[in-house]
Amino acid sequence: MAKKRVLLKIGTNTLTKETNHISRGKIEDIGMQIAALNDEYEFVIVSSGAIAAAKQFVKLETKGKEIIVKQALASIGQPHLMRIFHENFSDLGLLTSQCLLSYSDFEKEQSKVNIVNTINVLIENNYIPIINENDTVATDEIQFGDNDKLAALTAVLLKVDILIIATNTNGIYTKASIHNDIPETISLVTDLQLMQQEVGDSKSSQGTGGMQSKIEAAAIAKAANIETWVVNGLKDDFILNAIKNTIPFTKIV
Repeated sequence: MAKKRVLLKIGTNTLTKETNHISRGKIEDIGMQIAALNDEYEFVIVSSGAIAAAKQFVKLETKGKEIIVKQALASIGQPHLMRIFHENFSDLGLLTSQCLLSYSDFEKEQSKVNIVNTINVLIENNYIPIINENDTVATDEIQFGDNDKLAALTAVLLKVDILIIATNTNGIYTKASIHNDIPETISLVTDLQLMQQEVGDSKSSQGTGGMQSKIEAAAIAKAANIETWVVNGLKDDFILNAIKNTIPFTKIV
């Protein structure tokens, strides 16, 4: 039986567990879940966190050029991020590979064909593609969506079954419950226009994507008949528990 294909998008807040350092424990948690689901699911990962990884090791002078410095930090941090993934995943018998993409790749037909062919070969040979934006040549992710849009575009290109966006909330909350300080998760969304009325524009502490960018990503996926799950990635076993439907999260269909 064919495995279900999942694209897992992990933001900086999830990878750092809302600290200033990449959490090896969180990456190990993700790897253990992927290993446990290996018989039924195949995974592609879109991971932020290169800049956060670099900040653990270096401090660069900005001199008023913040975006350029962030691009430099991404260049320094990306190998460290991949090393942490490799070390933790290989201990679990999982193979990893790196793919750096930019939004311009999705505008060229030949580039899209090359992406699909390469990633399919990796998956067929049991490698988990770990994708990030090529921040040294592009600034979109740094400035705007913390890889949410990149994840959605990649999910559509690879014809995945489920796009899981790991974030730092139990999915999307109703606006009223946020005002009451008792967050209540919207479990199922079928109408994204109605959903827009519930979503604020707050940004996450380390990352650059707020809930709005996740809604926009879900809209891209929905247009291709791909389900989007917005799940609290800070919790252990969040993928396993979402699949079993034993935790609160938002499913957009």
